Amino acid sequence: MNKLRKEDISQEVFDLYDDYAHNKLNRRQFVEKLSIYAVGGITVGSLLSFMSPNYIDSLLVSPNDPNLDSEYIHYDSPKGGGSIKGLLSKPKDSTTKLPGVIIVHENRGLNPYIEDVGRRTAKAGFISLAPDALSPLGGYPGNDDDGRSMQKKRDRAEMLEDFIAAYHYLKSHEDCNGNVGVVGFCFGGWISNMMAVRLPDLGAAVPYYGRQPSDEDAKNIKAPLLLQYGELDTRVNAGWPAFELVLKANDITYQAYIYPNVNHGFHNNTTPRYNKEAAELSWTRTIDFFNTHLKD
Repeated sequence: MNKLRKEDISQEVFDLYDDYAHNKLNRRQFVEKLSIYAVGGITVGSLLSFMSPNYIDSLLVSPNDPNLDSEYIHYDSPKGGGSIKGLLSKPKDSTTKLPGVIIVHENRGLNPYIEDVGRRTAKAGFISLAPDALSPLGGYPGNDDDGRSMQKKRDRAEMLEDFIAAYHYLKSHEDCNGNVGVVGFCFGGWISNMMAVRLPDLGAAVPYYGRQPSDEDAKNIKAPLLLQYGELDTRVNAGWPAFELVLKANDITYQAYIYPNVNHGFHNNTTPRYNKEAAELSWTRTIDFFNTHLKD
């Protein structure tokens, strides 16, 4: 059989994968439901392989990029998980202090995709910190299935404290100019929204397809927001109209984009949910937003 193409796969398969990725289905249930779509020469195994992340071929910035200094560090999260590991990346030989950006992973820990996003951010002229909320459990285990299972064992309020602690660590870093923003994906989008709620001095927040805060929490946001949604992501988008009403009522600065005909996870270039056009446009907007709000 020829190699599967994205256009060969029905939207129902992408919706199933979304349920699986967000722990609404276990692996056995996911595979069973996939079998319905294994027709016309398409096998369950080929579908499963096609939908699974491919980290080997998807890095956009080499971990050994000669123009970056990138290293793992540890910082304290007294109210969260104790000692947290993170990937700190910055342009090599920078002679000025840089604005900072916290990179917040999805619901599976600091995987290669999120590390790559951290390096991409550094290539754009920022000092980035990508923490691993799985640190108290031993860190990202090397695959997303186990990563999701591990992250379910942590309290999300404690994980929020881990990322708030990352903000304070980066803000006081000797190479940071004191202006710090956040970008996060899925679970990380919710964290980004909540950091905007909790941190009045946050410079900017860019949640990608993240759950919205409660109306009461949203009123406390001071940071400018750049909100990125996929049109087909009805699960997350259901909360957007009410959130927008609160933003407008409280004169909170925001921009919002709903990218047409793309799924939840459209920025993640390791799975077929990736949409190149939407991912690249949204990332250009993200970097422009940080340049506007974080640079002196």
